[in-house]
Amino acid sequence: MKADLLELALDAAHRAGVFLREGRPDDLGVAATKSSPIDVVTEMDISAEKLITGFLAEHRPDDTFLAEEGSRSAGSSGAGESGVRWVIDPIDGTVNYLYGLPSWAISIAAEYEGETVVGVVEVPSRGETYRAVLGHGAFLNAKPIHCRPSPELDEALVGTGFNYVLECRTAQADVARQLIPRVRDIRRSGSAALDLCDVGAGRLDGFYERGLNAWDYAAGALVAREAGALTGGRPGEPLNRDLAVVASPGVFAELQPLLDALGAWHD
Repeated sequence: MKADLLELALDAAHRAGVFLREGRPDDLGVAATKSSPIDVVTEMDISAEKLITGFLAEHRPDDTFLAEEGSRSAGSSGAGESGVRWVIDPIDGTVNYLYGLPSWAISIAAEYEGETVVGVVEVPSRGETYRAVLGHGAFLNAKPIHCRPSPELDEALVGTGFNYVLECRTAQADVARQLIPRVRDIRRSGSAALDLCDVGAGRLDGFYERGLNAWDYAAGALVAREAGALTGGRPGEPLNRDLAVVASPGVFAELQPLLDALGAWHD
């Protein structure tokens, strides 16, 4: 079953990538806003989500969906009759896409009975596709990937992101201010799915963020774990909306408790 789910996810992500890359209008505008006036949705987000969910539903009508722009199906709080739920972000990094910046991705994960078993992150601007199947490793295009050997924390390159709600992003900026003297440097791409995969590919040593939703991290977290990274929230908790920490094992061991002490989990 996992192989079939992977092939469908790859196909759906590729179709959405072609649509988004080739169909992007020069005068792309904002269709709506979400959590704040700067948290935008474009018509391309909505259309790409419909393309993905329509394709998957055609092939697997008994599955359910959890998708960022609102696509749901009966029983979408969990798995349907098949036990499979698809978790979808049609454009992770919408503001980048709106501005014509290259750091955006299509994220598609398949859960079976609540566990993520397949993850695909398509990055059209790079010509790259990250994929992972639970227990079978992670790949960038056809090449197996692995997280970097863990450096000391002060030599680690760490990614992060900022919330669109002013009070939250202000608190996040203060955490970053305190963290930056303790690491090599901080990067902010604007796409959590891409950052998680880049940890798996060794392009970052770690990543953290508060306020992520399941569609932001479901696929990328599986890619990172299958590439050897660790994922979690606050110490003793799984990755969740309060805090997402993803890093190579040695960096994770230092970064997670430090972020907890700095209050990265609250506004």
